[in-house]
Amino acid sequence: MQRVMILGQPGSGKSTVAQKLGARTGLPVFHIDHIHWSPGWVERPRDEKNRLCAEVHARAQWIFEGGHSATWAERLARADTVIWLDVPLGRRIWRVIRRSLFYWGRSRPDMPEGCPERFSLEFYRFIWRTRRSSRDQIRRLITQARAEKSVHVLHTLRDVDRFLDSLSADRTGGTPSGGMQTG
Repeated sequence: MQRVMILGQPGSGKSTVAQKLGARTGLPVFHIDHIHWSPGWVERPRDEKNRLCAEVHARAQWIFEGGHSATWAERLARADTVIWLDVPLGRRIWRVIRRSLFYWGRSRPDMPEGCPERFSLEFYRFIWRTRRSSRDQIRRLITQARAEKSVHVLHTLRDVDRFLDSLSADRTGGTPSGGMQTG
């Protein structure tokens, strides 16, 4: 396990899993929100986001969590491990509300400084509008993963814990290559 792609819809736990996985493996963690946003909640231009993602993809080792689907094909090509956090909508919305309350007025660890947590009705609308289309897009991407990639589809916290525990049991810190494993 050298390059890990973590996918999921908002509130699925991507950042948390990336941090925990990074702590267990020693791999550097990259959050898409650091690429997507500049301080003050200013969205970077698409070309700049593409360039910054390509810089991460070119590295020998990484855990890269998050969206920017324009670069998913390149990320998937470089990844040896793919994790899809396929979490139900209700749980995801609850997590977004909980993190908004917890970090209110402060920048989350997975966000750039100068992007304090806030309530955004538009963000909740985005979660609702893309609840099916985003999931379908991730599912299509996962089916494109070649057999030599280790693919993990996790639905619950128990699935995540089992996956992380399996890394602790494997002294090499890796996962078996090839095939899809679901929680």
